[in-house]
Amino acid sequence: MLDDISHEGLRILLREEGVSFHRLKTWKISRDPDYAAKKARVEHLYAIADGEVISEEGEPKVIFCMDEFGPLNLMPHPGRQWAERGGTHKDPEREPRRRRRATHNRYDGVRHLFAALDLGKDKLYGHIKPVKKRTQFLEFCRYLRTPYLPSVWIAIVCDNFSPHRTTKRCQRVGTWAAANNVEIAYTPTNSSWLNRIEAQFSALRYFTLDGTDHASHKEQGSMIRR
Repeated sequence: MLDDISHEGLRILLREEGVSFHRLKTWKISRDPDYAAKKARVEHLYAIADGEVISEEGEPKVIFCMDEFGPLNLMPHPGRQWAERGGTHKDPEREPRRRRRATHNRYDGVRHLFAALDLGKDKLYGHIKPVKKRTQFLEFCRYLRTPYLPSVWIAIVCDNFSPHRTTKRCQRVGTWAAANNVEIAYTPTNSSWLNRIEAQFSALRYFTLDGTDHASHKEQGSMIRR
């Protein structure tokens, strides 16, 4: 029977039966044993930043949300943009549109953007680095610390990416945080949606990278900073 129905007829039939076409995405349930405690702590920090809770003695006064964005490749990025009309509406004197180049190679390697959102100031900070390791993470954390007096307690919300953490072999993150009045607040595993920086990355990708073809990392980095 279905072989005799056109595509549009099938859509009408399914719609009458209360059926519509859906796109599905997968998602992971966090198995973090400390899920509730970590989630509660992050939400409490957001309440402080939003002015819903008064920061008590020993509580952070400044809240950052931090994560890495990338890798940043030198390649044509697909996207949508405003452009002159083509086809039969094209101006006959206008030059043809330039075609996007092929991307058989990735020249000059990749870069990574370390970015942070100051929730109190609603201001973004960012550094572009060739790698994203513990050393670069601590460099960026030190940069975030400098605008505020050493006596001001700050918190940095980030995910469980290994360079963000203190390990048995490397305790630099915890040692630096304890010595500089900094709390590193980790989101639960598979719960990066709790980090408010993620929404900023969506806008950054849409307004900065979509529809571009940068010739160099310097050019790309300049557009990201603007």
